[in-house]
Amino acid sequence: MNKFVFIVMLLFLSSGAQAMVQGKEVTYSSNGQTLKGYIAYDDEIKGKHPGVLVVHEWWGHNEYARKRARMLAELGYTALALDMYGDGKQAHHPDEAGKFSGEVAKNLPLAKARFEAAMKFLKQQRNVDANNIAALGYCFGGSVVLQMARLGEDLKGVASFHGGLATQTLAQPGKVKARIISFTGTDDPMIPPEQVAAFKQEMEQAGVEYKVVTYPGVKHSFTNPAADENGRKFNLPLAYDAAADAASWEETKRFLADVFKSE
Repeated sequence: MNKFVFIVMLLFLSSGAQAMVQGKEVTYSSNGQTLKGYIAYDDEIKGKHPGVLVVHEWWGHNEYARKRARMLAELGYTALALDMYGDGKQAHHPDEAGKFSGEVAKNLPLAKARFEAAMKFLKQQRNVDANNIAALGYCFGGSVVLQMARLGEDLKGVASFHGGLATQTLAQPGKVKARIISFTGTDDPMIPPEQVAAFKQEMEQAGVEYKVVTYPGVKHSFTNPAADENGRKFNLPLAYDAAADAASWEETKRFLADVFKSE
């Protein structure tokens, strides 16, 4: 076999491996509002398998959320990066992001309806086990998934990455179905130590199975490589941390495998 043929075969094999994970834009709706998401899955995996919802940062449904959906698909899950803002709109400035996220955060019935619309869409996919659904959220999305767990949504597990932990609707004993894991940094002024302590107390009092992971010296949005640029551009306390990003992802992989293993 000559060198050229060998290289061509390597390229073919590598492209074939990458092609197993499929991603496509999808449209669904909630109360007349068009929502634009992105679904990712491995088409080499046969039969039904767990589904995972991915809730975006306050910037809106963007490529970062889609990347996380593809990473989940590589693990064997079908993942839906959903749209909480409607029409797939994105914010390009913190003022815009604050406005979009605030509109949803201050309207719990709206947030619940949009989350449930995405969950219903995911459950309807032919390759998804509707009884095995989890949710991951980043920043604003982390707050959303925690709130959905508090409301008793039918989720096996919820993982929040640098998501706010405070709430006006505390978890009640016996209502939370999901196991919960939260990842935050000690140098994140948006999630101060007293908020973490209050969250732990809330979870304990509600009898929730949970874990809080806190990374020393880590700031807000530590899982997103774009955090450094956004922090400089808008003078925000954001910073990517490769070590915390990798560690939290490894922990999440174990978490998901564990919450789904009993099924």
